[in-house]
Amino acid sequence: VYKRQPQDWLTVVLATTREGAEPAALQAQLKQALDAALGEARRAAAGREPQALELQTGGFSLNPRYGRDGRMSGWTGRVELVLQGRDTAAIAQLTGRIQTLSVASTGLSLSREAREKVESQVAAEAIARFRARADEVGKAFGFGSWALREVTLQTDSPLAVPVPRMRVASAMSVAGDEALPVEPGKATVAVTVSGSITLSPR
Repeated sequence: VYKRQPQDWLTVVLATTREGAEPAALQAQLKQALDAALGEARRAAAGREPQALELQTGGFSLNPRYGRDGRMSGWTGRVELVLQGRDTAAIAQLTGRIQTLSVASTGLSLSREAREKVESQVAAEAIARFRARADEVGKAFGFGSWALREVTLQTDSPLAVPVPRMRVASAMSVAGDEALPVEPGKATVAVTVSGSITLSPR
């Protein structure tokens, strides 16, 4: 049994990659870019309901850069900020206002709460169908009742679902205050009930 459910959780990863000759100066540049983005994001998240707009820092790395001759020619650094939540419109607008980081990836999925709710509904329907099928099988063989021996209930995926990401060009940025275009689709939640029964005579 499966059900299509509108996706209600948006995740946007913002990042910037920069190069420099000195790691300390490069780290300072990355920190400045992240601080500016965090300030904008915190202002947007202030006063909102829980899970409407959440933010967290992502990866922060500094790595040596080598030339064709194999010698180190400088440093490359990258910093990330992750925006996620149910308020897709607010996140999309915030993405357009952040100027120091660019869009690295986006993803739409079901929130944990939405998935748990729909899985409960689908599981109840799957169990009802299993019982109805067991009744049919029992009657077909001339038995009046049946007893459940074992049963397995399996969902299509765990509750902690990896966020699907649509990769975009690392250099992509949203001009001015233009919001990031977002169009939620639907996710499929499936539950399978299988088992064995013992048929009893009339």
